[in-house]
Amino acid sequence: MKSKVRTPLKDKPLRQAGQSLREERERILEDKFVPWAFGAVVTSAMAGYEWFRFKMQLPYSPWTLTALASVAVAIATWRFFALRPVMRRLKLGLQGELVVGQYLDRLHADGYQVFHDIQGQNFNLDHVLIGPAGVFTVETKTWNKPHADAKVTFDGERLQIGGKEVERDPITQARAQAAWLRVQLRESTGRDFDVRPVIVFPGWYVEATYAAQRKLWVLEPKALPTFLSNEPPSLNAEDRKLVSYHLSRMVRAAEANKD
Repeated sequence: MKSKVRTPLKDKPLRQAGQSLREERERILEDKFVPWAFGAVVTSAMAGYEWFRFKMQLPYSPWTLTALASVAVAIATWRFFALRPVMRRLKLGLQGELVVGQYLDRLHADGYQVFHDIQGQNFNLDHVLIGPAGVFTVETKTWNKPHADAKVTFDGERLQIGGKEVERDPITQARAQAAWLRVQLRESTGRDFDVRPVIVFPGWYVEATYAAQRKLWVLEPKALPTFLSNEPPSLNAEDRKLVSYHLSRMVRAAEANKD
């Protein structure tokens, strides 16, 4: 029988900055730690009860349940320490995306619409900016800094930290994400909008030549407003509204398909 009431909300809310990382942390905790922690608590309680029976000279022996509790506690402890580096990395990434997201939200005053955590197939776009200077994907890289030579350098093709190339390739990732969004907008609107990739490193000093930044920006977040203001207007108000509308519908459709 159908419910006589329904939600007053017409659409689901758009995703928040860092939502994928938050969901990943929750999934890891729920799938890989909580069951074992729960088992450790339950079996420990059962063992305690059996010890009570033992002390009271009741007929049951606590040794079997004590062994089970020991195994459960050992596995839960191992799980905790094994997952701690992963959870720390996800927490750092989540904090970085939230900080950058809050910073980007200030660009509303400059005519920019900001979307967070756009879902693709097995990946996500951290942030998307739509404004007078065009459409931009913003990838946030929140990496721990070394004690010395904490500098990001970019020559247009290679990205280095402390003079060494990074193992993960954020350049290819950022370009692929921008290309993916461009295709999605073309299929949705029937028009071809240029999408430019941006990579931001919160808390890092970024060194790049003007020529290196022509097609892909690698920046500290605070430099982004200056770069945007230096760009000639390329997207009028009507086109900004069109792109924002189609992107919001795409996001909500993806969320509805998850139910």
